[in-house]
Amino acid sequence: MRKNSVKNTRINGEVQKVLAEVIRGEIKDPRISPFTSVVAVEVAPDLKSCKAWISVLGGEEAKEATLQGLKSAEGFIKSRLAKTINLRNTPNITFVMDQSIEYGVNMSRKIDEVMGKTKQVQED
Repeated sequence: MRKNSVKNTRINGEVQKVLAEVIRGEIKDPRISPFTSVVAVEVAPDLKSCKAWISVLGGEEAKEATLQGLKSAEGFIKSRLAKTINLRNTPNITFVMDQSIEYGVNMSRKIDEVMGKTKQVQED
């Protein structure tokens, strides 16, 4: 199976959906922030490994605590994934913190600041 095949894309989407449901509704670890979202998932073509990019709304300590909570619940998440999705192999999940949403919010804020300063200069 190729990396960008239709089958791999479908598996990525299904794994992302199941991971989001498990993280949102089934894990009871208090370290995991309720504002955690699964941004993207990339399952290897051999179905042995999986990278899941997550985004957490909150401070740096909330992000670290959420990562620690997800790593400790990895076995539970993998078992739920195996029960929900019928794959030949259940991939080992690696959680990676995604900064793209935070980066986008910061860039939007900076653009708004620059536009506000530009308006003030034009009005003067």
